[in-house]
Parts: sequence; structure tokens; C-alpha cells
Amino acid sequence: FAVLTLIVAGCGGAGGGGEASGDIDLSGAEFTVGSKEFTEQLILGQITLQALENAGATVNDQIGLAGTVAARKALESGEIDMYWEYTGTGWITHLGHTDPIPGSQKQYEAVAEEDLKKNDIEWLPPAPANNTYTMAVRSEAYDKLGVKKLSDFKQLVEENPEEATVCVGTEFSTRDDGLPGMEKAYGFQFPDENVVKIDEGQIYQETDKGERCNFGEVFQTDGRIEGLGLELVEDDKSFFPIYNPALNVSKEVIEKNPQIEKLFAPISKKLTTEELQALNAKVDVEGQLEDQVAEEWLSENGFI
Repeated sequence: FAVLTLIVAGCGGAGGGGEASGDIDLSGAEFTVGSKEFTEQLILGQITLQALENAGATVNDQIGLAGTVAARKALESGEIDMYWEYTGTGWITHLGHTDPIPGSQKQYEAVAEEDLKKNDIEWLPPAPANNTYTMAVRSEAYDKLGVKKLSDFKQLVEENPEEATVCVGTEFSTRDDGLPGMEKAYGFQFPDENVVKIDEGQIYQETDKGERCNFGEVFQTDGRIEGLGLELVEDDKSFFPIYNPALNVSKEVIEKNPQIEKLFAPISKKLTTEELQALNAKVDVEGQLEDQVAEEWLSENGFI
């Protein structure tokens, strides 16, 4: 993962979206890019790898590491130089805080400042996308049951408990920022027999079927939400933490290669919740490959 000398080309305007890399030359630099193993992370990893290669860098591929802990340890140890992390994950999981900070910018500033100070990890400006937890429901049940926001669950549980069925992942069922915390914040509790614990990848289909559960724990940027026509239940008390993706880079690497931030600023800015949903859907719904989806998106937006 040795980082070689950065060669910066002379300043020159680049037309259109190509401003991301048109005046940046990373020839002679070498980086190792990582990611976690789920669809969105694989796409973000490929976007990073291809953008760096397009700018002339040599890139080693460590995309698809087994989970949050593995990716973070790889960055801290120098096994990788960068990967995309989420602000809520950084604040709660990596820095050990229990309460999220309301507001995307304030949450980002807090996690970026503390992680740099304690761990020499730079958080580049985050994407506007928010890959937070949320509850989804099929459209028929959305209209029939009247649960449009999470505070509506209290009335449903009290008046129609047999319809208050929910599919969740095992981890979500025990996390303070998951089901127990949500129930506490909104003042209700699903009947124990109505909580169906299944693999997170199955939740979308099961929620769409509506046989085992009317509601399901989902991630807001998942492409299957739109693909299946699921409706999202509004988190009207803003209980769930904000999970804006931001490229994490070791301090040493960014100091030697400061143009990395300029390279990824316009890319990050373009990654809205809707944009990530669409990219994820190309893989999870349409069956395209992550590297092809990343290349097409970078090209369409003038980044390569």
C-alpha cells in the first residue's frame, strides 16, 4: 500500500462534470482501496478505485472486506488507505458514543474532528445520501393500516396488535439504535410473537409478501425499496442516527496526496439518497455487476 509521490498537473479548467479529475494527475501514486461487502459498499469501492485509476494512480483492490470491523481495522493498520464509512457508524460504533448528534453537518463535524484527533483518520466531506435504518411496508398495508410515521405504531399496537408484525435482522433486534431503542423512543412495543427475526437480505421480499410481517427493517438507500414498490414509514422523531457516507482516508495518505479531496468532492456531492437507491437497484434488482454500474455512473456524470 506504499504511497508514492503525488504529481500535480498544472491548474487548468476541466469542462462539465469532468472537473473531478480533469486537472488532477495522480501518476506515480499507489493506493489500496477497501470496502465492506454489501452492495452499496461494493459500488462505492468501485467508484473510488476507478476514479483514482482514471486520475493516473495505481490502485490495489481490497474491495469487499467482511464487515464494518474488518474494514475499519484494515484502515487503522494500513492494510488499506481508504474506504467509505457512514457518519453514524463512525460516531457510535468506532468512537463509542451512545447518542447520535442531530443534523447531518453537526454529526459529520463531530465525528471528523474526534476521529482525526484520536485515530489519525480523515473524513472527507460526506455525501448527502442517508443510508439510515427505517421501516418499510407494502403499499396496500400502508394505506390499510394507516402507519405513515413511526409514532403511528403506538395506536396500531394498542388497537390492532395482530397486524403489528415486523421482520428484523438479529442485530437490529438488540441494538440500542435499533428495535429496542425505537420502541422506547416512540412509547410502544411490538408483541414478542410478532417480531420475526430473519436474515436482513430476506426482509425486503418478506415485507412485500406481507405473509410473515407487515413491516420490515430496511436501509433507506437500498434499491429494492423502489424495485418492490415499498413505502417508507417516516421517522418523525428523528430517532435513527444519520448515516451519510464519507470517504475515510488515513491522515498520512491525505497529507502526501491532498488532491484526493478535490478528486472526490464533486463525486461525493452527487451521491444523493435517490442516486444511491438507483445504483443499488441496478445490482440488486437488475442483476448488473458493481464495477459496470460504477463505470457507467462515473462516465455519465463526466467524472471519467
